[in-house]
Amino acid sequence: MAGLTFEERMRELEYFHGLRLLPNTWCVIRVDGRGFSKFTEEHYEKPFDEKLHQHMKETTRILFEELQADYGYTESDEISLLFRPQWALFSRSLEKIVSVSAGLASSAFTKVSGLMGHFDSRVWLSAKEESVIDYFRWRQSDGARCCLNQWCYWTLRKEGLNATEATAELEGQGEDFKNELLFSRQINFNEVPLWQRRGTGFYWEEYEKEGHNPLTNETVLVKRRRIKENSLLPMKDEYSEFLQELVATFP
Repeated sequence: MAGLTFEERMRELEYFHGLRLLPNTWCVIRVDGRGFSKFTEEHYEKPFDEKLHQHMKETTRILFEELQADYGYTESDEISLLFRPQWALFSRSLEKIVSVSAGLASSAFTKVSGLMGHFDSRVWLSAKEESVIDYFRWRQSDGARCCLNQWCYWTLRKEGLNATEATAELEGQGEDFKNELLFSRQINFNEVPLWQRRGTGFYWEEYEKEGHNPLTNETVLVKRRRIKENSLLPMKDEYSEFLQELVATFP
């Protein structure tokens, strides 16, 4: 390090500062609520709270627009944002992307909820479009699994079992057992709101708006785009088809 200036010597110790996402790859940023199991138990109804869902949707919308994502998906306390291969925000700096997305999610959630929520962030990469489809199917499948577990766990808790007892009751049990557990208590899991089982998607849609042409003094139709929210997402193969059609519309 001889001959370097003081500033250069200090900057060389920022070991991860120069990391960049691989070029020409699909990128997904996923932010997750930090310590949200305890946090949501203190501030929201269980197993699911419409108020929390609204706060997560508003947080997703802020992230989606601020970072100019192409597709957004939220379930429970997590948000995934998809970016096409040519996306180059912060010159694809991993350090910037992770720190800014986590900070933005935390500040957005805190603003919309009035509660101090913290998020962490990670990045997923793939060169293959089909892997992007698989990623979002994975997150939706995980969301459905967690939804079933949450309904069973909190049903038992509300019947008087403590956390250890409810966890032990469900340990190693499959979907059939859990569905039957709920059904025996007059809860049909298939009738649970779709946003709880499948999550909510966000993407851009074009629409026409009346504008004014000052040169001709005429009213004209101009194309604009806005964020569309979808809480009626399909699942499994139909979800794959939905995502494939959506990705095909990306410029």
